[in-house]
Amino acid sequence: MNKRIHFPLTTAQQRRLLFETWEASGDVEVACRAAHVSRRTFYTWKPRFQKGGYAALDQFPSRAPKRTRRTPEPIAQQVIVLRQEHPEWGKQRLADELAKANGWVPLLSPNTIKRILRDAGLWKTTQTPRKKGA
Repeated sequence: MNKRIHFPLTTAQQRRLLFETWEASGDVEVACRAAHVSRRTFYTWKPRFQKGGYAALDQFPSRAPKRTRRTPEPIAQQVIVLRQEHPEWGKQRLADELAKANGWVPLLSPNTIKRILRDAGLWKTTQTPRKKGA
């Protein structure tokens, strides 16, 4: 049977014990055995411990993206200006016009254009009629 094994995340107490044992003994294997963690866990936390000491072991690093992928402001402004000049154009036409101006290399997807226009208050969302019996 190929069951996956779940390894829970380490606790702050485990990490503290891990590095206290490592500093006392100087042996990674002994420290890992004492804290019931793998060598990989030790080497994952070691740079953080060396940089910030025991205080750095208390919290996990943020899993939030380090850099969000947002549309550059000049391109967003270009979309808004195009929409104001041509209010009858939809998101696909705006995407095609931006690509045409860029040597037919797509800059934005139609849904990204829709998000930009919705955020700017230039995209009206229409309510779809509800199905009968729903």
